[in-house]
Amino acid sequence: MADVIDYKIIGDDMQTVEIELDPGEGVRAETGAMLYMEDGIEMQTSTGGGLFSGFKRMITGESFFITTFLYHGSGKGHAAFAAPYPGKIIPLDLSTLGGSFLCQKDAFLCAAAGIDIEVAFTKKLGAGLFGGEGFILQNLVGSGMAFVHAGGTIIERDLAPGERLRLDTGCLVAFSPTIQYDIQFVGGFKNALFGGEGLFLAVLRGPGKVYMQSLPFSRLADRIYAAARFQQVGEKKGIAGMGGNILGDLISGR
Repeated sequence: MADVIDYKIIGDDMQTVEIELDPGEGVRAETGAMLYMEDGIEMQTSTGGGLFSGFKRMITGESFFITTFLYHGSGKGHAAFAAPYPGKIIPLDLSTLGGSFLCQKDAFLCAAAGIDIEVAFTKKLGAGLFGGEGFILQNLVGSGMAFVHAGGTIIERDLAPGERLRLDTGCLVAFSPTIQYDIQFVGGFKNALFGGEGLFLAVLRGPGKVYMQSLPFSRLADRIYAAARFQQVGEKKGIAGMGGNILGDLISGR
């Protein structure tokens, strides 16, 4: 049974979740996620259940160790955990979601003590090879609050039985275990080569809840890499001296 915790999400595009703890309560978080904690809170870093538990988290994209923050003071104690890049924090009340929820690798931020991070494998070979998240997903299991992070704006959809939704493979954040997950070739020579959406789409079929992100971290990283590479090439091939610098600034839009 997970601890019953209160929380508050702070911020807009770079969010933080502040957890309020009663004496004896705790919260588990990915290592390095803690922003601040008040007096009376003790950190306990471990594998969270033995070597096998640590290896399971590594497979799902998290670190081998996990840190538990236990409150031993009186009254209320507070600890806050920050998102690693621009986006939103999604609160998941697993007690109202059937006791488990699937999410993309390395989406986990923190959860009430008692929530487990399990390994979930995609059931179909095609979804595993081309579904964007590979064969392995995170399965958050328990009956309390868990918090995951995703990029950009978050879109929540409740799919009716048999209702189908197609989306970019990288935009899928989390979904109910009742959702059927597969991939689909976009179709058409020009669509595949010039559509800009990749060769495959994720196909979800209800019933169940789905969370999507408008800015996957991989897309953000690709844009940053492309801009840095363009500037680097421009500097190497540009005219030497002041003229080259001015020309490079004009091309790069600075």
